[in-house]
Amino acid sequence: MEELKENPIKVYNQKLSINLKMGLVKSMAKEMMKEIGSKSREFYEFVLPPIDMHLEEEKLTLLIDVPGFEKKDIKLSLDENILSIQACKKLIENEDQNMICNQRPNIIDKKIKLPVDVKDEEEAVSSAKYSQGVLTITIPIQKHGKDIKIE
Repeated sequence: MEELKENPIKVYNQKLSINLKMGLVKSMAKEMMKEIGSKSREFYEFVLPPIDMHLEEEKLTLLIDVPGFEKKDIKLSLDENILSIQACKKLIENEDQNMICNQRPNIIDKKIKLPVDVKDEEEAVSSAKYSQGVLTITIPIQKHGKDIKIE
């Protein structure tokens, strides 16, 4: 206690030094989280979107998760049995100022080789619907060969 009375400047400098170090650590942690978020988003843009495929008698149904995108920003194309999905989200510039972590993808550019042959019709895709972040695509398929009945 006597040391505190004798040298208040030394105590003040120690507290200031601790506060400066803590501020530096917080700043570094924030930058590290931004970098992790950026790398995570890049990874998710590469592997996403998750896709479920259901094969029925004459159609293939795909359920594709694309949350956070608007219907007008999603483009689909089908070339033989390759489905292309492209989506791009517009970024809000002011949002980035306080953003600590951003892992959600801003773009999707994915090509999927379908495990079946698509019917050679001009309008091969019979429907595509987007609701609550899930894109549902129904594609009529060609059936090769003939079913053999077993007696």
